[in-house]
Amino acid sequence: MTVSAEPKATNVHWHHGEINRDDRASILGHKGVTLWFTGLSGSGKSTVAVALEKALAARGVLSYRLDGDNIRLGINSNLGFSAEDRKENIRRVGEISRLFADSGVVVLSSFISPYLDDREMVRRIHKENDLEFLEVFVDCPLEEAESRDPKGLYKKARAGEIKGFTGIDDPYEAPTKPELHLRTDQLTLEQEVDVIIKNLQERGIII
Repeated sequence: MTVSAEPKATNVHWHHGEINRDDRASILGHKGVTLWFTGLSGSGKSTVAVALEKALAARGVLSYRLDGDNIRLGINSNLGFSAEDRKENIRRVGEISRLFADSGVVVLSSFISPYLDDREMVRRIHKENDLEFLEVFVDCPLEEAESRDPKGLYKKARAGEIKGFTGIDDPYEAPTKPELHLRTDQLTLEQEVDVIIKNLQERGIII
């Protein structure tokens, strides 16, 4: 069954409260933003996000991780890996990320999100709501990602047990102008975290 992203509800309107985004930033001491980690399976997206979450917490910055597997175990458990389902998966996560960012949280969304159009859709969702969206390209050569293969997925894909696997028989469309480009074959995990935190400071999102 194809899942449509077209709205079905009618006569619905966004309800504004009395506490605004600036109020929430004042309470938290930092602004909300979505960091969108994209890259091949095994590139290190989740690893970087986990380390960054810990580093931000040490600075008193509230963040929350949205991870691919975690989301598919819950809110997106009814979606598969067809192009249509992948698009809907990313759309839903984009909307969730937007809500978290609007609340003042630093959102760490880690998703392969292999298609340019899908990532641009999430960027638009944030831009239309005047929210910061930073695409983080966790750049790892396919050979390196495949050699790690923490979940054994590449092995299964090579054996034909998994169809439509990104990087093997389904394309990965690399970002052309990411806000942050992390070369995992050139930087240590600590350096990657430092690069991201420095960028957030330069943008005035965190102090």
